[in-house]
Amino acid sequence: MAGPSDKARFYLEQSATELNELERKKIFTREEISSIARKRSDFEHIINARGSHPSDYLRYIEFEKNADALRRKRIKRLGVRYKGAGQRSIYFLYNRATKKFPGDLTLWMQYIDFARKDKAYKRLNDIFTSVARLHPTKPDIWIYAANYFMDTQADITNARSYMQRGLRFCKNSEYLWLEYAKLETMYVGKIAGRRKILGLDIDRTKKQQTDEGEDVDMIALPEITAEDVNPTLKQDDGVDEVALQNLAAAPVLTGAIPLAIFDSAMKQFQGKPRLAEHFFGMFAEFDQLPCIPQILQHVLDYLQENSLFAIETAICRFRMKLFGRNPADPKFPPALGDALDLISSTIQEYPSESVRLSEVAVRQLVSLNRLSADADPALQKVLRVALRKYMRALEDGEGSGDKVASLARSLQQEGRRHDAEAVIRASIKYWAANEELQKLNSALER
Repeated sequence: MAGPSDKARFYLEQSATELNELERKKIFTREEISSIARKRSDFEHIINARGSHPSDYLRYIEFEKNADALRRKRIKRLGVRYKGAGQRSIYFLYNRATKKFPGDLTLWMQYIDFARKDKAYKRLNDIFTSVARLHPTKPDIWIYAANYFMDTQADITNARSYMQRGLRFCKNSEYLWLEYAKLETMYVGKIAGRRKILGLDIDRTKKQQTDEGEDVDMIALPEITAEDVNPTLKQDDGVDEVALQNLAAAPVLTGAIPLAIFDSAMKQFQGKPRLAEHFFGMFAEFDQLPCIPQILQHVLDYLQENSLFAIETAICRFRMKLFGRNPADPKFPPALGDALDLISSTIQEYPSESVRLSEVAVRQLVSLNRLSADADPALQKVLRVALRKYMRALEDGEGSGDKVASLARSLQQEGRRHDAEAVIRASIKYWAANEELQKLNSALER
């Protein structure tokens, strides 16, 4: 059996020809070639010795990435025609590392990220197959693979396959069920968006009546589609345009698949109210989809039928009353009044959950307050007063502002930058001594 030195010598000999060619073409000097060979020798002896670690491979890979980047720059600057091993040596190292340490997910994820940035799609398929076979009980692997095929290749068939196989191995992962429903909801959004671009959602009769009723003295402005704003939408995104003609009443556009996932998840987790609330919150993020109100109502109906007195049911009822509401709408004030009465009575009924309920109220009110610029001044005042009330309740009366600061951070991480800014500006006057709020507020003023 070959020892570490023999193995190291074997791998080093494989790269000798390439190093000689790099020197011959004057891409690297003799001193640089000697330095590269020395470093490779050191790394090979380390990784082939007993007691080596994944971090040893990662350091070796980082060295090869830097050497490859320098080689590319030299070739471009010198105008030399050279086609060497290139990134093949890096892939070879990743392959050796994952074979020696198949249980190290950090190695696998870095391998995937490298291949993804390199757009090595065929290789990525093999990597995902290997890592999923080795780690079938890791939900993150299935989710990462499914999102990759959906986001990068717009391949819903492959993405759905990974999610469904993942659920066979990780059926008790709430996170995987939620992500699968989110994936299918995103797909509904893609189809709905393409139909809108193609004009298939337009009510022709209504449009004709509108056109006939237009003032002839008005300037007819051109309609702007999503393709005008983002020309890349014209590219194939995996949605069959011919099939779109027959999708108006198809179950996929009515949200039947996300609903089926929700129903299956509820059976799997015995109707767990907290999970149903998470589904509600996830679906509510897709507020532009026409089918979302029906999906949210389905979730709420399930909660009211199976967990009427659960606090999660009250939270979803509160959010449903305000979902899709515009503060400038005449019907908004009574809906807001009902919602505030509901959250207030729920806090009185569940005083131990006041902090959680207050955060729900603040999250909802801060978005509405931001949208109320054109609303009645009296309504704007009501929103501001309610927001301050529940921000103070979030701190449980005598808090130091830490919970409000944490909420602002969470909103930033979720991509709700404007809502985070509103929370920071509204809270800094009450908890001016809080260091975290001071940092966040200072960042806004830069």
